[in-house]
Amino acid sequence: MAKKIVKKAIKKAVKKTVKKTKTKVAAKVVVKKEPEGKLIGRITHYFSNIEVAVIDLSAPLKVGDTIRVIGGQETDFEQQVESMQIEHEEVKSAKKGDGVGTKIKEKVHEGYKVYKI
Repeated sequence: MAKKIVKKAIKKAVKKTVKKTKTKVAAKVVVKKEPEGKLIGRITHYFSNIEVAVIDLSAPLKVGDTIRVIGGQETDFEQQVESMQIEHEEVKSAKKGDGVGTKIKEKVHEGYKVYKI
């Protein structure tokens, strides 16, 4: 008889634990908003005196494209690419693997992500 009482108590405790666990897990689920656009590169350097960022491209980019830069806690902005340079030469487009310099309207840091919209 004592075994039956113990088994009932264990089942009851397990049910309560499962209910609490489900509630806690559900409360911790956070929905992250996916960045708009396709990831095309990362900032590798920023020249603050001339407001130019160097972007290491993982996808093609051309003048006229709209990019979105996301990084840090407060940096999230969009802008149109007005000009690009590779090794101090003006270019109209760049391919995957290129490191391009372009004028940026806000201060950025190394590692910020760049998306094409």
